[in-house]
Amino acid sequence: MTQDFRLGIAGLGTVGAAVVAMIARRAEALSAATGRNIRVTAVSSRDRTRDRGIDLSGMEWFDDPVALARSESVDCVVELIGGAEGAAKATVEAALASAKPVVTANKALLARHGAALARAAEETGVALAYEASVAGGIPVIKALREGLAGNDVSRVYGILNGTCNYILTRMELEGLTFEACLKDAQALGYAEADPTFDVEGFDTAHKLAILTSLAFGTAVDAEGVSVEGISGVQPLDLTMADELGFRIKLLGVAQLAEGGVEQRVHPTMVPKSSAIAQVMGVTNAVTVDADAVGELTLIGPGAGGAATASAVVADIADIASGVLRPTFARPASGMPQGSRVEMGRHEGGYYIRLTVHDRPGVAAGVATRMAEREISLESILQRRSERAASQDPHGRSGQPVPLVLITYAATEGNIRAALEAIAGDGLLAEAPQLIRIERE
Repeated sequence: MTQDFRLGIAGLGTVGAAVVAMIARRAEALSAATGRNIRVTAVSSRDRTRDRGIDLSGMEWFDDPVALARSESVDCVVELIGGAEGAAKATVEAALASAKPVVTANKALLARHGAALARAAEETGVALAYEASVAGGIPVIKALREGLAGNDVSRVYGILNGTCNYILTRMELEGLTFEACLKDAQALGYAEADPTFDVEGFDTAHKLAILTSLAFGTAVDAEGVSVEGISGVQPLDLTMADELGFRIKLLGVAQLAEGGVEQRVHPTMVPKSSAIAQVMGVTNAVTVDADAVGELTLIGPGAGGAATASAVVADIADIASGVLRPTFARPASGMPQGSRVEMGRHEGGYYIRLTVHDRPGVAAGVATRMAEREISLESILQRRSERAASQDPHGRSGQPVPLVLITYAATEGNIRAALEAIAGDGLLAEAPQLIRIERE
């Protein structure tokens, strides 16, 4: 007789309801694959009256998710509440303390408390699984932890937030402002009423911290991620990127560097020829650079009920089959704190848009300040309006105009020092725009 594997689901929002429906729909196939009769026996949510379009009859209802986690009627706890503290954290801690395996989609919880929770899971000998916490339905956790176990990873980067990718796609294709695209994203449900967590890069940073731990064997260090969002990107930057052969994406990047690991989230220019540049709309993508496989890119839906439920159910199936692996690919007790590489030491190419006064000697003054910091310029482009040019017979109006620089590899510290000197010379009409270039 097939043994039951009883699930308690804490959180019945879009993802939780999708998991219940998927378990019911795939019951026969899951039983054949795992040798267990996987079924949802208990649920917890704040609202009992809401119609979720799923059959909850026969399931025990808990108002307190911590009580669900401790219940003897549950073999595995699925935490879909969300948030780094409060009920989500208490529920996971209670489940692990009760020697129950946990499946979660909660990137904020793992980014802040992943090391402690992994140790708790090890102490009681149960699984803590979290495929759905990064890139939705893309199996990137399994790829890093299992599929690429024979590889040395040098870099992992990707588009990890569909809201930002949607906004940048609309800005590029339609020439719209950030504000206009954000308003549309909110109307479509892609962005929250308060979009700060998404558009300022914090959501991506949490996901990146998890990937960094898997890729490089270091303890999760969300505080070590340098974070910039997309709210400062202007339509002109996207136009210039297009002319220069690039697209702008919000990337999370973790890479080995001299002295440790860089973790950074920021708007990034990527070559149009790259796989990641083709990823448009709300889609996510993750690229891994490794010694044996070279470059591997995974692309797919990064959010949504069905896609996220797919990842949750995959973790449930693994646990039901008896799969037990260290949470972050190696014992948490032996994971070192990674050495942080600060952004000032980052070395790469840069797109710099300066708004300068249109007068003789400005470009030369800018180039001189760059040269003083040993920054080589690949190109300089100056844009002047027809109106500005017509006002001066020599083509100089004195009005603010954009001056775009593309640099060869330079350190961020030198770039920022040069920009400070240029500002001190009185050449700038407004603050400069700085976007890093990520080559293939």
